[in-house]
Amino acid sequence: MKIFNLYKNIIIPKLMENLKYKNIMQVPRILKIVINVGINYVFLNKKKINDILLNLKLISGQKPIITCARKSIANFKIRQGFPVGCKVTLRKNNMWFFLEKLIYIVIPRIRDFQGFSKNSFDKNGNFNIGIKEHTIFPEINYERTSIVHGLNISIITSTNSIKESLMLFNLLLFPIKKTV
Repeated sequence: MKIFNLYKNIIIPKLMENLKYKNIMQVPRILKIVINVGINYVFLNKKKINDILLNLKLISGQKPIITCARKSIANFKIRQGFPVGCKVTLRKNNMWFFLEKLIYIVIPRIRDFQGFSKNSFDKNGNFNIGIKEHTIFPEINYERTSIVHGLNISIITSTNSIKESLMLFNLLLFPIKKTV
């Protein structure tokens, strides 16, 4: 876990110095990573939903859960209890392994990638990434996939400031666009 050692030995002291923190517990840190895939149950059959679950399990290294609709929405043809997505929440070692794979292997494989926008941060300092094709992950065999789907990766931080969160992700070597 090269990235965890980078965070622990280099990034924490730099953030403490730059942000003038006296306690190490004040330093922004990554709490969890949530990987989410939306499922359109009306158009997918049970086999394709199982394929999406298997892909998410291969990508994250952890068993995904199916999220169901809380209430019926007639315009979207959704009834209460229908599966509308699946998600995985990564913490601790799994989170750091996934983050390292994301930064060093997956992001360089994105076609025509110019860097993430600063608009990817929400008001609480969390970072959201939308990926159009799950096939950029090295665990996925393109010939064996029956459906190509996108996914959303939310990186939840302990800070409520976009500025502090941006400093953290820049020091973690995330490719974030510099605005001119």
